[in-house]
Amino acid sequence: MIEVPVRLPAILRGFAGGQAVLHVPLDGNATVGALLDRLAAERPALERRIRDERGVLRPHVNVFVHKTNVRDTGGLATEIPPGVEVLVIPAVSGG
Repeated sequence: MIEVPVRLPAILRGFAGGQAVLHVPLDGNATVGALLDRLAAERPALERRIRDERGVLRPHVNVFVHKTNVRDTGGLATEIPPGVEVLVIPAVSGG
């Protein structure tokens, strides 16, 4: 089992009990999808802000494993190596 630190922006901390970093335990399959499945079980309101009802990443949310956006790698199948932090960052837009 590994414990993955997940860093959250201020806008999502209210769905995580005010915590800036969650430590999510994962058994064996350390992927972004497995991490989000665990969040869905433990903090469903938070997970629903990251993935939509089909289970895919919302278009306005970026998830990084270390410094790599998972959209540029394997998406939800992106592996999370031991000791690496996951960052959830909402996209910034405006006009």
